[in-house]
Amino acid sequence: MKITATAVALFLWALGSAFAVSPQDSCVTCHSALEGKQAEPARLFAADVHRQVGLGCADCHGGDPKDESMNAMSRAKGFRGAPKKAQVPEFCARCHADIAYMRRFNPKLRVDQLSQYLTSVHGKRLKQGDTKVAACVDCHGVHNMLPASDTRSPVHPTNVASTCARCHADAEHMKGYKTPTDQVARYLKSVHAEMLAQGDTAAPTCSTCHGNHGATPPGVTSVANVCGTCHVFFEQLFVKSPHQAAFARMGLPGCVECHSNHEIVKPADDWVGVGAKAVCVNCHAVGDKGYAAAQKMAGDLARLKTFLGRAEEILGTAERSGMGVSGPKVELTNAHEALVKARVNVHSFNEPEVRKLTEQGVDIAQKAYQAGVVALRERDVRRKGLGISLIFIVLAVSGLYLKIRQIESGSRT
Repeated sequence: MKITATAVALFLWALGSAFAVSPQDSCVTCHSALEGKQAEPARLFAADVHRQVGLGCADCHGGDPKDESMNAMSRAKGFRGAPKKAQVPEFCARCHADIAYMRRFNPKLRVDQLSQYLTSVHGKRLKQGDTKVAACVDCHGVHNMLPASDTRSPVHPTNVASTCARCHADAEHMKGYKTPTDQVARYLKSVHAEMLAQGDTAAPTCSTCHGNHGATPPGVTSVANVCGTCHVFFEQLFVKSPHQAAFARMGLPGCVECHSNHEIVKPADDWVGVGAKAVCVNCHAVGDKGYAAAQKMAGDLARLKTFLGRAEEILGTAERSGMGVSGPKVELTNAHEALVKARVNVHSFNEPEVRKLTEQGVDIAQKAYQAGVVALRERDVRRKGLGISLIFIVLAVSGLYLKIRQIESGSRT
């Protein structure tokens, strides 16, 4: 095979290109040689998402990264420097609001963050000159921005609450605002925070309900109504309930009136009714229709739970005794489903509908209980039969033993 000079030249060019070193970035070189805060940008930027897609210091701050002199930061070379706090949203939006530019990196990225941000309390206050409110870099970081999917990112679902807490849990920072500073502490006691801590990143956190860039999530007219974006069926029942009109008339917010807003704990059956833990008695008093309906719904739920408990106990006893009760146990799951549906339908505040579901469950539980009774009777019959059989076996063995002894005695004589 003949190798030409042209082929060798092309090979050497390709090899050189493969190992070519990227142009020196004078910004990084210079700041890396400095100390303290001036060195921090160069150190942090190594892991920044912008750096990972090929962007450099000059893409944000301007200037000439190829110029190793101080002239690299001249206005003539487009140097912009660090923006003031009030300029940050528009500064970031130069790229993030440009759909054609952002498509080069990720076609799925939204480009309406700025327009959304300007509808938020943060955005409105920043426009009014309040620089204490959060802007892009307060949540995302400055030179060490990471994708939201990165567990180290301050806007990863597991970190959002602590990110918001940097301002909203700081009493000194929040001084002058009519906002309590215990929201995060209360949220951390909630069932939502518990689910998030267990690894369910779909569980609600601050931005889920309040929105991330905008004032509220898309399609929600008020944060008070945000629960329905996840708990759709509950909201549909509530909207059809008598409470919808009553709450609207009194200016009450809806879900949070009973469930609270940040410290949303797992609901229990004793919330329904007129007991010490019931939420119904916060509005309803003895003698009104709501009080009576709550009392009946509580009784319906308690009745079904009682029948479920009896059925589970007897089927468990039968199963431990070796009886086959898998069929009734499977059927009993339908009674559990009826209990779940009844609990959900409490939000309709329609006692007849709740009772309809609980009675379906009671009927199933009663049949399962009877199946358990039959299984235990069969167990007892089997035990009696086994006992009688054992007696006959013992008698037969004893008789055989005596007969053998008799034969042995006769043979010796």
